[in-house]
Amino acid sequence: TEGKDEASAAENTPPRVPQGKLGERSSILCSGQFFFEYLVVVSLKKVSEGRYEPKISYQFPKRENLLKGQREEEERLLKAIPLFCFPDGNNWAPVTEFTSETFSFVLTNVDGSRKIGYCRRLLPSGRGVRLPEVFCIISCLGCFGLFSKILDEVEKRRQISMAVIYPFMQGLRESPFPAPGKTVTIKSFIPESGTELIELTRPVDAHLEHVEFQALLQRLSPHLILHIFASAVLERRLIFLAQELSVLSQCIHAVAALLYPFSWAHTYIPVVPECLLDTVCCPTPFMVGIQLRHLERVLEQPMEE
Repeated sequence: TEGKDEASAAENTPPRVPQGKLGERSSILCSGQFFFEYLVVVSLKKVSEGRYEPKISYQFPKRENLLKGQREEEERLLKAIPLFCFPDGNNWAPVTEFTSETFSFVLTNVDGSRKIGYCRRLLPSGRGVRLPEVFCIISCLGCFGLFSKILDEVEKRRQISMAVIYPFMQGLRESPFPAPGKTVTIKSFIPESGTELIELTRPVDAHLEHVEFQALLQRLSPHLILHIFASAVLERRLIFLAQELSVLSQCIHAVAALLYPFSWAHTYIPVVPECLLDTVCCPTPFMVGIQLRHLERVLEQPMEE
């Protein structure tokens, strides 16, 4: 397949009839919902020399008095999040400089509903060598541009203090998700700066708010994009490869959005953690994103011809 090496797609399996429903609009487009379910901070905890394990070090809000089924669902969710926040593996080293990166992942429930994890991986402020951490917002609402702006505000406050993040997220959680074209204003106090008014505007066209096509169009030729689109419509197996997590997640979300008014109803993992690379052995249709560093391991998997 031709195309630039930042992102590529491989496909297989015989063609099948698409399962998406014409005119289907996901419930995540509805207004009046809360912005997010959780904000978690995932940090790296040392397990041996040069090896670290991602663990949740902060969670907001803390939910209590849950029913048994709700508690079990929350436990499964919180157990999965760290794997997707650090999909690169466990080999890390403390550093003094680190370029923050934004990416996202999708978690699918047993009933087929999906939650989106919006992530910002950054180096906490301080002196000396430090390990990066990930701020992850879990929401059932698909609005990548809006949540990227929210993560900008979170990162700005993290450089001051973790304590400054809480009132901002509390105000955000108490605000309803705006209708298309509407704006919600969040008041937030920052020490030495005073009270700030942060405006979050939802695009008028709800379909365009879910994805950014720029990354896909910059890296793949129109011919290759059409080839990938046809493969997705025929429900084949698609593997996207990229070095950067942000590029990987943006490109795969963009391809999924091209299917509108249909939707991808099969396995969908924009960023595959290292421990789940055997997903590519699945004989059913899938759309997954894998970092280039794992390409050799992927090619060693017993995939069907």
